[in-house]
Amino acid sequence: MPASGVSAAAIAARLSAIGLPTRLEAHADFTSVEAELPESLSTDAWREVLEVVAEADQFGLHATSLNGRTLWAAVRKAVPTAGDAGGPSHQR
Repeated sequence: MPASGVSAAAIAARLSAIGLPTRLEAHADFTSVEAELPESLSTDAWREVLEVVAEADQFGLHATSLNGRTLWAAVRKAVPTAGDAGGPSHQR
């Protein structure tokens, strides 16, 4: 399993240990973790959740009145090199 998959699996395991159901999904450039959040979460649980997702490259919260709240985290499969940092239009 690529390093991103291992990191994402570790994040998913820690969120599961908090009691959140999680899903892992591999994408072309990253591995994602999603967790459904209950209506109510204690302050301590929120603190722990934020400590866990802070290990990802990106994270966020998607909330709708229809589907509830889904926490997501993404771990990149490749670390950009210094030459790639400017994106495709960056001149060298």
